[in-house]
Amino acid sequence: MNNRIASIAMLCCLALPAYGFDLNLDDLGQALKSVQKMQKESADIDEPREIQLGSGIASNLLGAAPLLQNRRVQKYVNDVGRWLTLQTERPDLPWQFGVLDDDDINAFAAPGGYVFITKGLLAQMHSEAELAGVLAHEISHVLRKHHLQAIKKGARTELMAEFADQALQKSGADPALNKLVGAGTEIYARGLDKDDEFEADRMGVVIATRAGYDPYGLPAVLQDLQGLNPQDSSLALMFKTHPALADRLDLLDRLMSGQFDRFENQPDLAPRFTAMMRGVDFRRP
Repeated sequence: MNNRIASIAMLCCLALPAYGFDLNLDDLGQALKSVQKMQKESADIDEPREIQLGSGIASNLLGAAPLLQNRRVQKYVNDVGRWLTLQTERPDLPWQFGVLDDDDINAFAAPGGYVFITKGLLAQMHSEAELAGVLAHEISHVLRKHHLQAIKKGARTELMAEFADQALQKSGADPALNKLVGAGTEIYARGLDKDDEFEADRMGVVIATRAGYDPYGLPAVLQDLQGLNPQDSSLALMFKTHPALADRLDLLDRLMSGQFDRFENQPDLAPRFTAMMRGVDFRRP
């Protein structure tokens, strides 16, 4: 009701001349179109629709690379990830974490709480704190709705409004959803804005620290990746879609200098990580 009143008030302001009461029907029609356009542009996607969209994108990612067939490792990564989400403002999302059977070095997040890490990136890690740092970075993308905002920027306004306004489909195809899933999947080939990645780094360190991990887990992973051969094909997509590792490390160094020293003596979880990874086949075919 309040939105209706606001729309009527806006319409009156747009339609009536400042010093008279001559009402032109053409002007009224244009004003109505302006109000409708503003309402569409302000349309937001609620949480159920966000989850539905993320599920479609996650399915596409799994179509490109299946889950690693190791239940023990999948449960371990989910346990770490879900513990991290309890330190955030959105613990009730249906969070799902998975290790992709992919030798490329990368990690992904989709709207609604879907987070994936590749087997190739997992093979580069040495402790649970490093795993937590990477997962917390991806969790931050979901919290800040970075992919959702990127989709909204690229999609047509009317398509976004249609998706936001529709009731959840119980059956049958949803054309708006299908188009947005396709648009959302394309983001993983070109990457997010650099500022989004920097924000996820900053937030990820805080979330991991809050969860009781060494805050330097994420920087340690970035340093290790910096030491790899940049010509390695397994790094190509990550380098293409993320800011330079040196820039990310520089930002974290300035952020963390003197601020996280008291958290450096968090429990050493490297043995637990090593034991969990024992038996995982990281060899390339």
